[in-house]
Amino acid sequence: MSDPFDLDLFVIGGGSGGVRAARIAAGYGARTALAEEYRVGGTCVIRGCVPKKLMVYASTFRDAFEDAAGYGWTLASAPRFDWARFIAAKDAEIARLEAVYRANLDRAGVRIVDARASVLDPHRVRLGTGEELTAKHILVATGGAPRMPGFPGADLAVSSSEMFALPALPRRMAVLGGGYIACEFAGIMNGLGVEVVQLYRGEQILRGFDDDVRAHVAEAMRGRGVRIETQSDVAAIERAGDGLRVLTASGARHDVDLVLAATGRAPNTPGLGLESLGVRLREDGAIEVDDWSQTSVPSIYAVGDVTGRAALTPVAIRDGHAFADTVFGARPTPADHKLVATAVFTQPEIGTVGLGEAAARRRGPVVVYRESFRPMANILAGRPERMLMKLVVDARDDRVLGCHIVGHGAGEMIQLAAVALGMGATKADFDRTMAVHPTAAEELVTMRRGVSDLEMAGAGDT
Repeated sequence: MSDPFDLDLFVIGGGSGGVRAARIAAGYGARTALAEEYRVGGTCVIRGCVPKKLMVYASTFRDAFEDAAGYGWTLASAPRFDWARFIAAKDAEIARLEAVYRANLDRAGVRIVDARASVLDPHRVRLGTGEELTAKHILVATGGAPRMPGFPGADLAVSSSEMFALPALPRRMAVLGGGYIACEFAGIMNGLGVEVVQLYRGEQILRGFDDDVRAHVAEAMRGRGVRIETQSDVAAIERAGDGLRVLTASGARHDVDLVLAATGRAPNTPGLGLESLGVRLREDGAIEVDDWSQTSVPSIYAVGDVTGRAALTPVAIRDGHAFADTVFGARPTPADHKLVATAVFTQPEIGTVGLGEAAARRRGPVVVYRESFRPMANILAGRPERMLMKLVVDARDDRVLGCHIVGHGAGEMIQLAAVALGMGATKADFDRTMAVHPTAAEELVTMRRGVSDLEMAGAGDT
C-alpha cells in the first residue's frame, strides 16, 4: 500500500526550534522538509541573540580601555570605534553560521525550501512558489516579530531587527520600552558612545524580574550615562530638521537621530491559515499547545516563541527536540518549562533562575540572602559599580527557590547555578560547598545573613 503523504514532517520556520526538530526527526528516518522565507537560523542567529551578543562585546571595550589605566597600562592614542568595520565582521559571522545550519540540515537529509509556507488543511501546505505538499505531521515554528507601537509617527522608529544593519551610528538615540531588549540596546549604544535616553511608561524597568535586580540594574545603567525616564508615555514621533523628535504625554520633548521601539514582540501567526483549520490561538496570536506541543488539530504541532511560552532560544530548541523524540523517536518527552535560567546582557548583565522574592513570598515564607559588593576587578580600575548576589530560600524546607546575579559573568554563573536548583539544592548545600577564591561567584556559597519572614512574623507577635 502506497504512502498517502509526500512527507512525514513539514516544518514551517527555520529558526532554532524548527531546525532542531527537523534535524532530529530526519535522524529518526522521517521524510522531512523545512520552509524558511528569509534566512535559515531565525531570529536568534540572524537578527537576535548572536549579533546582539557580538554588539555587547564590541560595546564593552570602552570599559576595558578606561579600566586599563588603573592596572598600569598607557594607551598610545585614543581608541576609535569603526561601525562599518564591525558590521562587516558581524555580517560575515552570521553568514558563516547560516551556512553551518544549512549544512547540518542537508547532512540530516532535510529538504530546505527557501519560500514562505501556509497551511491549507491538517495535512497539506502551500509554498510561496505555488507548490503544494502533503505531510503526516506539520510543525509550526515561525517564532515572533517586533510589535511596533500605534501612536502617530511610530513608523519613523526602527525595531530591534533593523538595529543590526544601521548604516551609521547615531549621535543621539531614544529607546522606547523597559524590557530586556530595550535595556540591552540602551547599554550597547551607550557603550559605543551614543547619547541614550530610555523612555518607559512603567515605574521601573525590567518588569517580571526580581525587584532588587531591577533597581540594581537601573542604578548601574544611570551610572554609566543612560538617561532612564520612567513613567514616561510616548505620544508621538515627528521629524525635526535632520533628526526626530519624541513627544511624551507629559509634554516632554527629546530631539534625537534615531528611535528604537522595543515595546514587545508578537507571535508570527498571521497569514499561516491556522484559524480557518480550527487551530486555537490566544488573544495575542500565540498558538495554544499541550505539554507535547500538539495543537487542537492533532496533526499540527507548534514549538518555540510562536506558542507564547518562554521566548528563549534554548526553550525553542528543547521544544523542537522533545517534539521529534515524541512523534518520531517513540520516546514521549514533554519539555519542562518550570525552571528556565535566563541571561540578560544589560550592562551590567543579569543571570537569573527560579523565583524572584515577591513571587516566592506569594507561595509562603522565605529567607532572603543578599549581598552587594564591588568586585575585585573594579577596585584598581576605580570603577564604583557593584555586583549583586541574591538567594531566595523557602523558610520551611531550606530549598533554594531563586538565584539572581547582576554583574560581570552573571550569565556564565547562572548556568551552573541552574543545575543546582534543578536538583533541588538547599541553602545548606550551598553553605557546605567550598568557595573558589578569589572570585565573585564565591559569594553564592558564603552568604550567611538572611532575612527570614518567619523571624519577622515572630518578632511582630511578641
